[in-house]
Amino acid sequence: MRECGHDEDRAVRLVLEQQGEHPSQWAALSSVAAKLGCSGETLRNWVRQAERDSGARPGPTTAETERIKALEREVRELRQANEILRKASAYFAQAELDRPLKR
Repeated sequence: MRECGHDEDRAVRLVLEQQGEHPSQWAALSSVAAKLGCSGETLRNWVRQAERDSGARPGPTTAETERIKALEREVRELRQANEILRKASAYFAQAELDRPLKR
């Protein structure tokens, strides 16, 4: 099934509004997903994230997840920069050792 072509917020709102009309949240998810022509699993993931963002479900919020990704990217970049500096330092130290002594 294709990804939902509708607004994520609207789809989540429809599920939350309609869950009282169904025996379970999954039944509401399936119903809304079929109406919108998207995957029930995609819609379930959106609803779970909306629940985390509102504090109704434990786990990282969207903002926290984005912050974690940014920090991980920054750590990767800093490690690369440190590796470059370490290699440059070793190169220049070796060049200094190889230089003839002045008398």
